[in-house]
Amino acid sequence: QVQVVESGGGLVQSGGSLRLSCQVSGNFFSIVAMGWYRQAPGKQRELVANIISGVSTNYADSVKGRFTISMDNAKKAMYLQMNSLKPEDTAVYSCYADIQPAARTVPVDYWGPGTQVTVSS
Repeated sequence: QVQVVESGGGLVQSGGSLRLSCQVSGNFFSIVAMGWYRQAPGKQRELVANIISGVSTNYADSVKGRFTISMDNAKKAMYLQMNSLKPEDTAVYSCYADIQPAARTVPVDYWGPGTQVTVSS
């Protein structure tokens, strides 16, 4: 059974940094893509960043130049380095992994429970 778990959230002052980690465990064929979404109270969930095939990255305009997504295929892990954090970055950050269960199968999305990031002004 595939499991996805985030870590690294917490409370930080404006201008500070945090590094989020997302660990995938279980038996599967491959990781097609991974990414981070966030949802603040009263707001819609938004895509923060994703990484496809461990190489191609995409970022929300609001985090470009401040956040960096990376992936370690050998460790089945993904990271989000968040610098120059702002109060508006406060949200629950959730990791997803687009997993191919076996060769020539359709990928399935797995989600972590989320981790809270709070940026104080």
